[in-house]
Amino acid sequence: MGGRAAEEFERRLARAAELRAAGTSGGSKSEDPAAQGMLDELNEKRRKISHAARADYLIRDAMARGEFENLKYAGKPIPGLGEGHDPDWWVKGLIQRENLTGLGPKAILLRTEDAELDDRLDTHYSEKQVREILEDFNARVIDARRQLQGGPPVVTKTRDVELEVRRWQERRAAAASSAPTETEPDPKRPWWRRIWSGPW
Repeated sequence: MGGRAAEEFERRLARAAELRAAGTSGGSKSEDPAAQGMLDELNEKRRKISHAARADYLIRDAMARGEFENLKYAGKPIPGLGEGHDPDWWVKGLIQRENLTGLGPKAILLRTEDAELDDRLDTHYSEKQVREILEDFNARVIDARRQLQGGPPVVTKTRDVELEVRRWQERRAAAASSAPTETEPDPKRPWWRRIWSGPW
């Protein structure tokens, strides 16, 4: 609030307090001089105390009640403090807090997908599926480079399909050779043989 608006607000607040005091005492100002004297004294005390002193008192009172215990960022730097002004700070914070995926500019989404692409390819078993995924990824990178919707520049490179398929095959072969060979467990006897042979 500006200076004039703050003064007007305080004046209205004081007037409301006077009316409330007059209403609870059951009479007007002139009828109850003791209540009026207490109200004037209270208003005088309020005028003498500065806003800084009020704020200091409220903070100390809250600290005494323990309201500042176990705060989220106690002893830690406040995230985002000291950075330049970002008009989309609240959107980025929401995405990070809620762990939302699939939202944001294409350039950033393609960067994160590129970093996780090898792991995604390793979950598939056929070469055809791997080729389809790589071709789809390359098509989306080329489409994002056109910048039809704006946003940050796309720095993600397209992938060479043949090279990536060879790398995928090498990773699968390495994983198959390093996997421990499982020995066949002893075949269980059928239930009826276990019953008839018994421990005797």
